Amino acid sequence: MSFTLADHWVWDFWHADDGDTHHLFYLHAPKSLGDPNLRHRNALVGHATSTDLTTWDDHGVVLEPGEADSFDGSATWTGSVVRGDDGVWNMFYTGSRFLSPDAITNVETVGRAVSSDLASWTKQSNQIPADPRWYETLPDGTWHEEAWRDPWIHRDSTGLWHMLLTARARPGAGRDSGVIGHATSPDLEQWTMQPPLSEPGAGFAHIEVVQLVTIDGRHVLLFSCDTGHLAGTRQAEGAPGGIWALPLESDSLEGTLDTAAAVRLTNDDLYAGRAVQTRSGQWVLLAFENVDRDGTFISGISDPLPLSWAPDGSLTLSTARAKVNA
Repeated sequence: MSFTLADHWVWDFWHADDGDTHHLFYLHAPKSLGDPNLRHRNALVGHATSTDLTTWDDHGVVLEPGEADSFDGSATWTGSVVRGDDGVWNMFYTGSRFLSPDAITNVETVGRAVSSDLASWTKQSNQIPADPRWYETLPDGTWHEEAWRDPWIHRDSTGLWHMLLTARARPGAGRDSGVIGHATSPDLEQWTMQPPLSEPGAGFAHIEVVQLVTIDGRHVLLFSCDTGHLAGTRQAEGAPGGIWALPLESDSLEGTLDTAAAVRLTNDDLYAGRAVQTRSGQWVLLAFENVDRDGTFISGISDPLPLSWAPDGSLTLSTARAKVNA
């Protein structure tokens, strides 16, 4: 296991590369809470750096919840980091606000923070909530949360910025309503809500931690859905969840993404996978160590695992630790 903390659980993460150093931003919560399920209500964003994606120097907390009544009043959740044309780093992250200490009901909203050095971050005043024209929200009363999280930022060939999110469709297909939310921006500040990039009914109650990446000239969408949140036929047949990959003909995000055709890369033992390119050009997957064979939560981020394309055009993952020149 590559990155762990002795007294904190570590799970979802994202990555930025400044050209010299790999930067890891990760969710963590104290093990003193006792129950690992409570980590979601107490998540902070930490920062670590590495030159080889294996040995990490931890720098502690860089983003934490706001005031109790704010959009991120309970916890700061998963996001992504991109650099704008002005050289400023932008972190788009999930703000979580739980409405009761005794229920899992919560509202998720995307926030933004900026930094000049990837170490010190300043929250911005504008937030990006789910648009009820297309997305299920808490007042619909059909799901325990208002799902609008895990923003992944992608820039297309025209310079337009796209935000891809974990969301649920409205109207949806009951449990089987997981879709990829979508918003666009010309400048990373002003965002326009768009209809979902995928359709409900693909077998996922949620499509989490989306990443759109180009690996060796081929485009692929990575996302996660655990066994407990599969839906439709997948759920009925007792299929396992994990990290999924969907090869794409283009990264232009035109047309509907067929998430039903995604192929599973891992079981639930690894989750929230991120494809990262090393200094030598090798592509590897980092993921958090999710559960053991008994379903017990583990915590910590894996060593790099090699990614490659199979002859049939599918993305494959080696479980052997990569020897990388990161």
